[in-house]
Amino acid sequence: MKRKIWWIRGLFVIVGAVLCAQIPADPEPRWWRGNLHTHTLWSDGDGFPEMAIDWYRENGYQFLALSDHNVLSQGQKWMPVKEVTAKAKADAYGRYLARFGPRWVETRGSEAAGTLAVRLKPFDEYRALMEERGRFLLVPAEELTGGAANGRTLHMNALNVAEVIPPQAGATIRDAIAQNLWAVQESAKRTGREVMVHVNHPNYKWGVTAEDLAAIVDERFFEVWNGVDDDNDPGDERRPSTDEIWDIANTIRIAGMNAPPLYAVATDDAHNYQGNNPRAVPGRGWVVVRARLLTPETLIRAMRAGDFYASTGVTLDGIAFDKATRKLALDIHAAGSETFVTRFVGTRRGAHLKGKPRLDAEGRVIETTLDYRNSGGPQIGEVFSEVKGTNPVYALTNAVYALRGDELYVRAVVTSSAAPAVPSAEFKFKRAWTQPVGW
Repeated sequence: MKRKIWWIRGLFVIVGAVLCAQIPADPEPRWWRGNLHTHTLWSDGDGFPEMAIDWYRENGYQFLALSDHNVLSQGQKWMPVKEVTAKAKADAYGRYLARFGPRWVETRGSEAAGTLAVRLKPFDEYRALMEERGRFLLVPAEELTGGAANGRTLHMNALNVAEVIPPQAGATIRDAIAQNLWAVQESAKRTGREVMVHVNHPNYKWGVTAEDLAAIVDERFFEVWNGVDDDNDPGDERRPSTDEIWDIANTIRIAGMNAPPLYAVATDDAHNYQGNNPRAVPGRGWVVVRARLLTPETLIRAMRAGDFYASTGVTLDGIAFDKATRKLALDIHAAGSETFVTRFVGTRRGAHLKGKPRLDAEGRVIETTLDYRNSGGPQIGEVFSEVKGTNPVYALTNAVYALRGDELYVRAVVTSSAAPAVPSAEFKFKRAWTQPVGW
């Protein structure tokens, strides 16, 4: 009997030691992949939260923010199954029941009587089911959805918030950005949270200009790529792309305001999970953050430090900026027969900071980002250097740019010859964006 007791005690010691070993005291930094912008049936998505989470868990993501419009998934919410089916244009309820089973899925009413309703699980409940320590993390989030008194649209994501934050109005988009940012910061102080805010899809309905983004210097993040197909990331013949907006805003900030630049994220903004609508599907954009631990606070602090990149499929094994040598070096992950083009982009000192209005075909002013192109001198968003590499024979493992001293900043965009795993109508090749350095 004593021997059996000692054997059981020994087993507990061994199991305890193994479990403790899974949380190192001083872990090395590593890359964590995540999506910061996702929707579910709690607002205008067509999938149950657990189904959306399950997709990301099983497709190589380590963290996910569910960011429904002006709501957190808290409290009691029942939805008629007929409404779920109408929204999804598919049997989303049947798929949910088949995946998670009747012990998890809660219903009330009668299918025969047409009153069947399903309970949408709140965050704390599905988090307990879906999270896994050191492998997969859920971050509570809200998409503050509103605009300005002049009719322009503004959406901003607030990450790791503890309470619903009503969207704040403003006379202009700049006022609205500032008011929403202030509201999130006040909530963070009140609840003791580490939070992050980013401006979503600036070209959606042409709502946010580069000048708007530049003006509110406490806002440090925006979406350079949003996976929704018709949100105008590439711009058009008269309006700039989100890449161009990024360079204009950062040039104004650094050269005109002596302020730090914007950092850029890529997101899915996924709404559609049923395979019948390609507009806003999961898997089109994400961030990869270098951090020691998989916690909201650690990830947010790393992103505030610029220690991350945005991607639609290109993987970077390393990003290093040496402040002594002023060199930015990328280690691009070799994948099959892909070729890569790395463009080092930035703006030199002396760039023209007075923009001209853009005009439509009839010569009328368009309410959009100003045009800063000029006939002489440094240009905003110049390609400083272009490096090409081929896999696997001549794998591009070290694309390097050495700053010569007159740059306001430099960032890198890596474009692959291969298509993304989840195609987009707005850009047909995989890309990755690094954050601006050298400023």
